[in-house]
Amino acid sequence: MDRHEALTRLAGARVARLATVRPDGRPHVVPITFAIVGDNIVTAVDHKPKTTRDLQRLANIEANQFASVLADHYDEDWERLWWVRVDGPASIHHQGEIYEASIEALLDKYPQYTERAPDGPLIAVSQDSVVSWESTR
Repeated sequence: MDRHEALTRLAGARVARLATVRPDGRPHVVPITFAIVGDNIVTAVDHKPKTTRDLQRLANIEANQFASVLADHYDEDWERLWWVRVDGPASIHHQGEIYEASIEALLDKYPQYTERAPDGPLIAVSQDSVVSWESTR
């Protein structure tokens, strides 16, 4: 699939996985809600239950900016499988233009946020590389 179709499929996915690198080099992967804003995949720390808001993913990005976002589609018909991965540097935002635009995009995508918008730090992963795969049809 071409880049445009890959990003269209990614945009339509309801959940993805964010992969970052711990300071000791070990991988760290978590499921995320996300949106595409410009050339970034964005996700915010929200109100869903967490043991702390001082999240490992934030510490990882502070230590090593590189991250990946992966979304996939599974189907019992294996001719309908696909995945899309975006790799690039990640940045953390607490306010500003990208923060505001990203929160709006998340509100538009997830009705669950209409009662309580995310108010924690925002992670933006740049689309330096878009890699995709789909089964042959």
